[in-house]
This record gives sequence, C-alpha cells and structure tokens, in this order.
Amino acid sequence: MQTLVRPEHFPALDSLQFQTPTPALIPSALRIVALGDSLVYGYGDPEGGGWVERLRRSWMDPSQPGHALYNLGIRGDGVNQVLQRLDGEFRNRGELKNRMPDRILLAVGLNDSARLGKSDGRNFTDFSTFSLALETLLDKAQDYCPVCFVGMVPTDPDKMPFLDCLYYSSLDQYRYKEATRIACDRRQIPYLDLFDLWLARGEAWWKRRLSSDGLHPNSLGYAAILDDVKTWGALPQFLA
Repeated sequence: MQTLVRPEHFPALDSLQFQTPTPALIPSALRIVALGDSLVYGYGDPEGGGWVERLRRSWMDPSQPGHALYNLGIRGDGVNQVLQRLDGEFRNRGELKNRMPDRILLAVGLNDSARLGKSDGRNFTDFSTFSLALETLLDKAQDYCPVCFVGMVPTDPDKMPFLDCLYYSSLDQYRYKEATRIACDRRQIPYLDLFDLWLARGEAWWKRRLSSDGLHPNSLGYAAILDDVKTWGALPQFLA
C-alpha cells in the first residue's frame, strides 16, 4: 500500500533555519578563453597536452571548483588569424545564455616572426602589419573583458628550417616579442616574458625543454611554462 505524503507533513517555511553562505564560501569561478597558436594548443606535449591543458586540469576537481578554461589555440596561427577569430570565439564560449567569458588569455606572434624560404627571406607577417594587427587585437580584446598575454619561448636556430621552409631566429623573435610587450605595457595588459625568462636560465636549460623540431616545447618545457604562469605575480590579480 502506497503512503501519500501530504503538504501538512512538511514543516512550515518560517520554522526552518536557512543559512546564507558567506562570500568566502561561494566559488568565484571564471570563464576564460585562451586564444593563440601552437603554444596555446600544446603541440609537442603528448603527456600533458600543453600548459593550457595542464592548467585546465588543475581546475577540474569537483571538490574544489575552479575556473573553466577553453583552449582555442590553432597551430600555425598568426596575429591576423587570431584577430579574425576573436569575436566569434569569445561570443560562443559563455556556457550560459547571455553570459560572455570573463577573461581572455592571448599567446601569439611566433609564427608572424618566421622568415619564408630562407634565413633572410621576408617575415611571415611584415613587422608594420604585425604591429597594427596586434594593437587592434589588444584593443578589441580589452573591450570585451580583462586580458593577459603569455609570450613566446626561444627557438633553436640550429634546427631550422622548420618544415623545410620556415626560419625562426632569436633576433626576429626578440623584435616581435618586444613590440608585443610594449603594446601590452601601454594598455596595462599583464605580459609574461617567457623569452627573456628562459634565456636567462641558460642555453642548456631551455634547449632541453624544446622538442626535436627546435620550435615547440616538449613535455618538460610545457611543465616549465605552467610553473612560470602559476608563479607569475600578475596572475592572482588577473583571476580576481
């Protein structure tokens, strides 16, 4: 025989004690989109899937809700490609209706610095074109939400050319990354200068953290990037 539960069996609402969670107990999870090239995508790291993926996994413990991080890196992308993707990628990663992402993480510029066909060939993206597109990208991104930028790592010139046609060099990398750093600084966008940070640790150190192609970090390299990102002084404020 089925016993029916009637409304009178429930206590009156005014007799129940409700406790409002304090702000400290309410998780402030953010929706973050990571836009960029293979450094965002994580190519070269079959173990952890790259530093963005490693960071994403660290925020996936159900007992300690973390931020939602979307990896939107595409191998081979330059600044113009990321600029073209920005609006659509941002507007389609809100998770909930009418909710846009809370933060944008950018990492691009290495492919733009490459020289085509020979070591003194033209850059993949002309420097003046790169500078203009980069400033447009930063301005547009800032119109949406707070932004931070993770710079490129050094490449090994002894392993060039990449794919038998692309030549990367420290001189070109420095020029493009400095333009990026300065543009970010003007806009008060946090910039993590991995290029200078890695070079300061010595050639033997950073070369051990590159894949055999001399271009992409290996698993050890991506683990190092994750450590650099997590110990970056600007990160807590970016995630606040």
